[in-house]
Amino acid sequence: MPLSPYLNSFPEISENCYIHPSAQIIGDVQIGPDSSIWCNAVLRGDVNHIRLGRSSNFQDLAMGHVSHKNASKPAGSPLIIGDYVTIAHSVILHGCNIGDECLIGMGSIVMDDVIIHKHVMLGAGSLVPPGKVLESGYLYVGRPAVKVRALTAEEISYFKYSAEHYVRIKNNYLASAVAQPSE
Repeated sequence: MPLSPYLNSFPEISENCYIHPSAQIIGDVQIGPDSSIWCNAVLRGDVNHIRLGRSSNFQDLAMGHVSHKNASKPAGSPLIIGDYVTIAHSVILHGCNIGDECLIGMGSIVMDDVIIHKHVMLGAGSLVPPGKVLESGYLYVGRPAVKVRALTAEEISYFKYSAEHYVRIKNNYLASAVAQPSE
């Protein structure tokens, strides 16, 4: 597995996770049960910690990093991602906090100290500047991201569906790996 320590910290991967062989997971990173890390994704928890919740997916080319602890900011900016979260292709997350059942659209950038509450959809290509708070139940889009409208009940229910869909995909990958003959 593509896991690397940093100093005395080594990634902790819960049961039933799928980590693609091209992904890189470094340092103080904890990945919750049934989550998946896809092709060429990077989670680098070297100067602070990263936590990915249950049944979340971190898709191809996505990158997660953190900001270090210092005198003016003793806790730094860790990266916290909740349960049933979909982080789409080529997303950059840096020292932010994403609540449960969110969808972060392809190519989006979310910067330090952003708080994204539960049930938020961030449209593809959006930029969330440092320290911004995105309220639960809304679609945000743009550079910088702005609140566009309230989400429908169907859109909110899609967040968990999307995450569970990725749980099914990762289960297929895990079953396929077990079925391969040993050399």
